[in-house]
Amino acid sequence: MKLSNFNFELPIDLLAEHPVEHRDESRLMVLHRDTQRIEHKLFKEVTEFFNEGDVMVLNNTKVFPARLIGNKEKTGARIEVFLLRELNKEQRLWDVLVDPARKIRIGNKLYFGDDETLVAEVIDNTTSRGRTLRFLFDGTYEQFRDKLKDLGQTPLPKYIKREEESFDRERYQTIYAKHEGAVAAPTAGLHFSKHLLKRLEIKGVDLAEITLHVGLGTFNPVEVEDLSKHKMDSEELIIDDNAVSIVNKAKSNNNKICAVGTTSMRGLESSVSSNNSLNSFQGWTHKFIFPPYNFKIGDAMITNFHLPKSTLLMMVSAFAGHDFIKEAYQEAIKEKYRFYSYGDAMLIL
Repeated sequence: MKLSNFNFELPIDLLAEHPVEHRDESRLMVLHRDTQRIEHKLFKEVTEFFNEGDVMVLNNTKVFPARLIGNKEKTGARIEVFLLRELNKEQRLWDVLVDPARKIRIGNKLYFGDDETLVAEVIDNTTSRGRTLRFLFDGTYEQFRDKLKDLGQTPLPKYIKREEESFDRERYQTIYAKHEGAVAAPTAGLHFSKHLLKRLEIKGVDLAEITLHVGLGTFNPVEVEDLSKHKMDSEELIIDDNAVSIVNKAKSNNNKICAVGTTSMRGLESSVSSNNSLNSFQGWTHKFIFPPYNFKIGDAMITNFHLPKSTLLMMVSAFAGHDFIKEAYQEAIKEKYRFYSYGDAMLIL
């Protein structure tokens, strides 16, 4: 399959700028792969499709407030800094993106906050927009991280043109987020409310948690027509023994294993044993799933509606079948489903 197979016209007004009032009241399109049938539901009705012993695999990564607004020394120019990952704890070195990048050179200093107690020095260029920063801060590591949290804003996706609002810090985060490290939310999980998780639990559905720290690379548009030439950024992945035993037990009992989100699915498929069961894992994955692909672990998935030419759309097409996804997306546009991070959901069975 080629990149051009994944292009479609997406009306701009279908990009969701705000979340719905209640998490579990977004819309849910249900795709039945066996009959090629499409149903329209509300997300809170997802429980209808799962039974005792089935498993939902959740990505419990936590988004940190990765967007900082600073000023360049001398000129005072406004610079946006996007924290990607911590490179060295002791030296306070971070891999970041800067915007506008042309103004930021090695040796420049950036000042953050009204009191300018947080300063960063540019010590390396990594890519056209990428830089390595050394933060200069008078205090302990914990105080430094608290300062980043105070000054940082929610890293909302670029398509959301508004400024951060008070609700974003809560709503651009799953309710089961535990381990900080993501610069983007695993958005399929945003639809789950505490009440909905409780109803799944009462029904006997097991929850397995894995951690995949979502990086910005997930959202990088693919730019090569030959998909086999696309390189994914590496992302940190942790699958512990508890998740392994829950998933493998369900697999041996022929219960459903539903990946909540493309990140959960990618995590599962990154750690498959020779007999197609799940292995524990601690490391980095750069797995890129596109059609044709034979999924070994997950046999259902919950996902949002994705942008044209995205790796996320490619994975969903590999899972549901390219033609079926094409039909479903045409239906979604016709029925005015909301797309992307704060948008509606799809369940593929």
